[in-house]
Amino acid sequence: MVKPTFSASHFAAALTAILVSYGSAAVIIYQAASSFGATPSQISSWFTSLSLACGVLTLFLSLRYKTPIMVAWCTPGAALMVGMQGIQLPDATAAFVFAAALMFFFSITGLFNRLAALIPKTLASAMLAGILINFGSKVFVAMEEQTLLVALMLITFLLSKIRFARYSLLFMLIIGFTTAYHLDLLKLEQLTWSPPQLVWVTPSFNLQAMISVGVPLFITSLVTQNVPAMAILRMHGYTNVPDKPLVTSSSLATMLMAPFGAFKVNLAAISSAITMGSDVDPDPSKRYMANVWLAILYFIMALLGGAVVSLLNALPSALLLSLAGIAIFGTLLSNISQAWSEEATREASLITLLASASGMTLLGIGSAFWGLLIGIMVYHLNQYIERKKK
Repeated sequence: MVKPTFSASHFAAALTAILVSYGSAAVIIYQAASSFGATPSQISSWFTSLSLACGVLTLFLSLRYKTPIMVAWCTPGAALMVGMQGIQLPDATAAFVFAAALMFFFSITGLFNRLAALIPKTLASAMLAGILINFGSKVFVAMEEQTLLVALMLITFLLSKIRFARYSLLFMLIIGFTTAYHLDLLKLEQLTWSPPQLVWVTPSFNLQAMISVGVPLFITSLVTQNVPAMAILRMHGYTNVPDKPLVTSSSLATMLMAPFGAFKVNLAAISSAITMGSDVDPDPSKRYMANVWLAILYFIMALLGGAVVSLLNALPSALLLSLAGIAIFGTLLSNISQAWSEEATREASLITLLASASGMTLLGIGSAFWGLLIGIMVYHLNQYIERKKK
């Protein structure tokens, strides 16, 4: 057996994944914590605890299964909590524990498997495509704001794939940061550092908070993170990794770290695919080395503590949007192809994709959940109609 070695493409994929994760979530997490009245030291604790939990699990699970497994926070769940009024941080903390306990129960009882089995792969792909379309399209929104920066990044990514596909993300990163620097877009004066903090908040169990925060957070994490994450693993050929240890360990980590601010730790969906493609390593058995780098970067971000937000604020939004969008082009394409692969589910897939991409929110639950639910209903309705015709 050949011993895996680190390569530049491993590090580039890990760096892109960490930038995409923090770039798309940092401000949202900050706003969610603020909605519950968190103090600056408590907000710093949120980032520190999330980074520690995700780093430990990413490293352990990736080495344990020799698979690129990425653990992250539930960004859609954080978005749900932004602007919630009348809920204090101790009540919200108890709701985080409750959501994690629900996920833990579904995992150890095997109900997670049954739920995942009820969802056709084509509909799961359509839901993912609906989410990813928003990320991909923002590349061109960013191009309107910073045409030269985004155009150079996109051209670099596409041209480098001709001869240096493994390093296309690395080249794009170099060109992006270099261009941003020369255009004076890096706000380096905003960089500040403060020591990492872990601030304990004693949970206060409140039924209203559990229903309004805990239940939507559980559903969102289940539908937009854990289920798609397992689907992404399967689609990339990692079929031998059991879901129970992955979902169970992330649920336990949330219950343990929630009082410090780790509101929901789960399998990463969108950003996890960045370390799974052939660009990372032509040998699928070696791609997990990128996740070892990713875990190290998580630990570095944990040490930065309260400096995370200021670091991301120093980068132009166009750079972050472009990184997030371009990095998922391949995953978006594969999900669209999978979504239309079966004629019997194409209409349901279309509706799932459109609803998931709409960004609608009903009853405090985001469009990904409703897109999948409506798509499954259409799928079963069409199945019923076909049986009647026979």
